[in-house]
Formats: sequence, C-alpha cells, structure tokens
Amino acid sequence: MAEKKEYPERRNSRTKKETISVPDMGKLQPQAREFEEAVLGALMLEKDAYSVVSEILKPESFYDTTHQQIYGAVLNLASKQQPIDMLTVTEELRRSGDLESVGGPLYIAQLTEKVGSAAHIEFHARIIAQKYLARELIGFSALVTNKAFDETSDVDDLMQEAESKLFEISQRNVKKDVTQINPVIKEAMNLLQIAANRPEGLSGLQTGFHDLDKITSGWQNSDLVIIAARPAMGKTAFVLSMAKNMAVNYQHAVAVFSLEMSNVQLVNRLIVNTCEIPGEKIKNGQLAPYEWEQLDYKIKELYDAPVYIDDTPSLSVFELRTKARRLVREHGIKIIIIDYLQLMNASGMNFGSREQEVSMISRSLKGLAKELNIPIIALSQLNRGVEGRTGIEGKRPQLSDLRESGAIEQDADMVCFIHRPEYYKILEDEKGNSLVGVAEIIIAKHRNGATGDVRLNFKSEFARFQNLSSDLDADMRNYTSKIGTEVGSHSGPPLSSSNDPLPF
Repeated sequence: MAEKKEYPERRNSRTKKETISVPDMGKLQPQAREFEEAVLGALMLEKDAYSVVSEILKPESFYDTTHQQIYGAVLNLASKQQPIDMLTVTEELRRSGDLESVGGPLYIAQLTEKVGSAAHIEFHARIIAQKYLARELIGFSALVTNKAFDETSDVDDLMQEAESKLFEISQRNVKKDVTQINPVIKEAMNLLQIAANRPEGLSGLQTGFHDLDKITSGWQNSDLVIIAARPAMGKTAFVLSMAKNMAVNYQHAVAVFSLEMSNVQLVNRLIVNTCEIPGEKIKNGQLAPYEWEQLDYKIKELYDAPVYIDDTPSLSVFELRTKARRLVREHGIKIIIIDYLQLMNASGMNFGSREQEVSMISRSLKGLAKELNIPIIALSQLNRGVEGRTGIEGKRPQLSDLRESGAIEQDADMVCFIHRPEYYKILEDEKGNSLVGVAEIIIAKHRNGATGDVRLNFKSEFARFQNLSSDLDADMRNYTSKIGTEVGSHSGPPLSSSNDPLPF
C-alpha cells in the first residue's frame, strides 16, 4: 500500500498543497524517532534550546505526527514569547484540543525523562532535518516518476515542473551560516586593494561608458541591475553597445539571454553597431563596394569575442539558473544580460496574478546574482504613465513607472532608465543646449552609491550608444593604441574619419 505524505503549505508560499504518493519500496521512510524525542525533551528542559533549533526545524521536519503537534505547540509559545517547559506545552496542547491525541500529560512528561541535557540539541536537530529532506526527495522523485509514466503528460512541462519543485525544495532547506566579521574585512580590503591598483580606480566591470563607470564604479558582483525604458528608447541597443565594449575592449565574457530576438537578429545588431553600416543594408545586402571592405575589416573585432547568446523564447527562471551556472563554470562568464524581464516566466509554479509571478522572477534573479557572484543586467518595460505626462520633466521616467511589479524596484540594487528627449520632439533642454542625438541614462536607484544622470551619444542609424563627443578623442587614442600597426598596414578604407562615430 502506498504511503501518503502531505507537504504543508509554507508561510507566504504561493504554491498549492500537493499530496505526493510515495510507493512502497519495502523500506522504512528515513526517520529518527529517538532524536525527535530527545530534541522535544530538551526544548522543555533548557530555556535557550528553542533559539538553537528554530532555524533548523519546522513541524513537518518531524516524522511522527504526534511530535509535529508537540513542536507546533512549542512554536506557538515562542511566537507569543511565553516560556517553554513541560507545563506550558501541556497547557498549550490542551488549549488547542490536541493534548489527548498526543498521549496526554504522561507522554509529555516521558519526553523530558528521555534526555539529560540540551548539550547536543543542534546536532540532533540537524539529523532530523536531514531525514526530512531525504523524505522530501523521495516524495519528489515518486511524483516525477508517476507523471513520467502518464502518457498524457507533456514531457517538456514535466521537466519544467520537476525543476521548479526541486529548486523550491533546495531553497527551503539551504541555510547560510553567519560569518564572523574578520574574514569579511579581509575580503573587503583585498577588493579595495585591487580597485586601487587599477588605473581607472574601478572596483567593478567597466562598461566603456566613462561617466557611467564613474558613478557606478563599474557593475558590481552580486548586483541586480534593472535597465528600463519605454519601447523604441534603445534598451537592446544600449546593452549590446555595452556588451560589445566589455567583450571586445576589456575581454570580459558576456552572456546574453535574448527572449525577444533570435541569435541571428542579435548578431546583426552587433554587426551594425560595430561596422557602422546602416541596419537596412545589413538586412537587404545592398552594400556598396567600400561598405563590403568596411564590413570585412571591422567585423574582425567580433570574431572570437567572448559573447555567448541564448535565444530561448519564453525562458523560465529555472532554465536560466541551470544555464547560467553552466556558463559561469564552463566559460567564465563575468556578467549576464537578460532582454527582457517581462518575457520570462516561472513555469511549474502557480500564482494568483502576473504581478506575483514577476515578483518571484525578480527575487530569483537577485538570488542568482548573489549565488554566482556576478552582476546580472535585466531589461524591463515601463508602463504608459510616461506618455500621459507633459513637459521636459514629465517625460522623464520614474520608479513608479516600472511595469507589473513594485518588487522589481525593491529587489534591484540599481535601477537605470534610458531617456531620449528627441523621441518626444524635445530638441533643447532648459538651458538651450541641443538634445538631438543625446540619450540620458538616469540612475534612479543605487543601493550602494550615488544617483544621477549620464549623457551619451545615440547613433540611431547604427543602433549604438557611445560616449559624448568630448570623450571621442580619448577613445580614439585608446583604440589606435590597442590595434597598433594594424591601422597603418590596412589597405582598405580609412578606419574612421573625423566626422564618423567611433567603433565603441
């Protein structure tokens, strides 16, 4: 006869209860009844015992349902900040009507007699937790096995569901121990020394946009950065310009997850960006002879660049986690770019609304950034609130314009907006300065630094962001220094005239 096991719903969990049928394998389920009795007895003997096990155990960690009820009474007493001992636990069980079902006051008294002290309560509690985790995995594997035998089940959906449930189990049971401050200080000082030894003085990954790097000190490891804008503002163009700078100029390995464009479309955008050839010509192939030479010459920059593209449509957050871990392990990825967040899903899990799903996705992205210790850049859409406002300031995006979930703002370490006044026919600022071809990167939230605005040039014909004209001479010097004598030996068209945009 199969044994039925019900997994109780976790507090604040949005997943539904599910009863898992565990097949009879001729073996007892993993359990440690003696340790359960010892832990419960110690909890009623030692005043501080609960604080030791509170983060390790929950009622369902106990195999014996009687012990689950007793530990539940302990939790209720602790939540009301009442003392925990044999008498109070007995009274709490009597109040809830469970006293007789657990064996009455006699059984409670017997538990306290089976333990001498609480000296080893943490070790005992961890054994109980490990047995519970083993039972969860057995139930999980049985559920997957049963559904795999069901010919009406879609295998792809089953894989998504299995991955999401396994992820949920791992997240519930992984605890990170506290760390004494000394080793953390040592790590912080090492990072500070590394930053001090860099000529540019940045602690994070350079983007190639100088003013942006000055404010952010580069993209920082474990940060979730949201880059948001209305459609047609150039979100993809911005991150591709940045990815090209990071991969080609600084040799940082970049992973791009494109949920909106195919990998060929994305590479075409990179070719337009790098080779300075209008996008429509790349599409129709109608290039002049000098443009073919320019393409052949400048596309060399992209060959062997450490850029990895995944164009899986409707990517789930669980697929992303699996792929990201492999990319970091196998290719040394330093930064992940996601285009864009609202196209992701959390398949295999149930949510009351799309807003709740987006909240879960943003939390998962932040958790992934911390786990892999790399920055994750996620593009996001803005709602239509911007379109209904008037004036120069009215068209500037605000944090409240983030689409579908306030959790995006909460989870992100940094929120940046892309704003091009020219798109709204605003051609001059309040001081009369031209805004034609100017894009503003508005740093609206910066958890670990300053906020502010950064202006960049936007070359719409090449879908490229670059430093302002005042920085172009410095960029040219750096670029010619990098390629050295190759420029002098080039027999094709000139690399760039004084009026052409730089390949940055």
